[in-house]
Amino acid sequence: MPHTPQIRIPATYMRGGTSKGVFFRLDDLPAAARVAGAARDRLLLRVIGSPDPYGKQIDGMGGATSSTSKTVIVSASARPGHDVDYLFGQVSIDKPFVDWSGNCGNLSSAVGSFAIRAGLVARERIPQDGMAVVRIWQANINKTIVAHVPVTNGEVQETGDFELDGVTFPAAEVQLEFMDPAADEEGGGGSMFPTGNLIDALEVPGLGTIQATMINAGIPTIFVNAEDVGYTGAELQDAINGDVRALAMFETIRAHGAVRMGLIKDTGEAAGRQHTPKVAFVAPALDYTASSGKAVAGKDIDLVVRALSMGKLHHAMMGTAAVAIGTAAAVPGTLVNLAAGGGKPDAVRFGHPSGTLRVGAQAEQVNGEWRVTKAVMSRSARVLMEGWVRVPGDAC
Repeated sequence: MPHTPQIRIPATYMRGGTSKGVFFRLDDLPAAARVAGAARDRLLLRVIGSPDPYGKQIDGMGGATSSTSKTVIVSASARPGHDVDYLFGQVSIDKPFVDWSGNCGNLSSAVGSFAIRAGLVARERIPQDGMAVVRIWQANINKTIVAHVPVTNGEVQETGDFELDGVTFPAAEVQLEFMDPAADEEGGGGSMFPTGNLIDALEVPGLGTIQATMINAGIPTIFVNAEDVGYTGAELQDAINGDVRALAMFETIRAHGAVRMGLIKDTGEAAGRQHTPKVAFVAPALDYTASSGKAVAGKDIDLVVRALSMGKLHHAMMGTAAVAIGTAAAVPGTLVNLAAGGGKPDAVRFGHPSGTLRVGAQAEQVNGEWRVTKAVMSRSARVLMEGWVRVPGDAC
């Protein structure tokens, strides 16, 4: 019986922030996968090892968590003022689909260095020593990200002393600027607050009516108060990810919030849109112990936030959700802002399961509508492995 041999595709396995993913140059993909569609999705599912009913992704590059079941496609940009186009695919672990509905803020920090190494950034734009400014078009959400990538002796610098909670070892700092990050096309036709309210009364079956701030900035996110869902805001992964009823409650919140945000027409569509929106719960600053055993002092942070990604509590914080947190904190009257003590802060430091993170945002009111001009945060990134990824030839 004849068998289809494996093919090999140039790829780079990278960590970006607190996520990992497989990075490709668009031109290196098989011809059928260079365009959006079923062939591309089949290929990426096979690369990552999905769908896997065992939930382990043993036969692929995925790590069986939302943070490690990710793919990135990068190409030279024809868009004026941009160096590269960046497309992110969140691969479902146990279902046969790739979610293209949002960005990954963590992997955004690796796109600039990947693009430089891949020869996608003009050589004259890369200093011998200093900071390379890589202008990225985020193709999932049609937004600009500016990455400041350190360069030493003409090469991307990956090592350094910048420490990021949720990442074990220090590395070089990469600063990201998310320009005008409020979504344009979904949830209210471009309004940062798609319902028109800073706080909504959200009816959730089995829970009742709770307060929610629903925002489109970085990634569509539904914020609720920790106490309204029975938590303190100091929880770690095991407190929620092992609780089937808790996960079901958060998925119900997510589904009903997505309808209110205009992202889906009815709650039945939520299962086919796992990546967005995110759900997060917030509370005023308090003392707690992070997953590493590190003590986090309430006096050193402005608030605590816990967020769910792909149906599980995230081990740290998604980069795009951090943008949503910083933006919502900058707008007086949101649940995030109130948890942080009110006012109009330009930046907040929040506590998450792995430690703390600082994110800044510049928000302003224009003709009665809130808009954010830029959100800024620092991450780190490095190459873990490069070469070829192999998949059966009939994968796409």
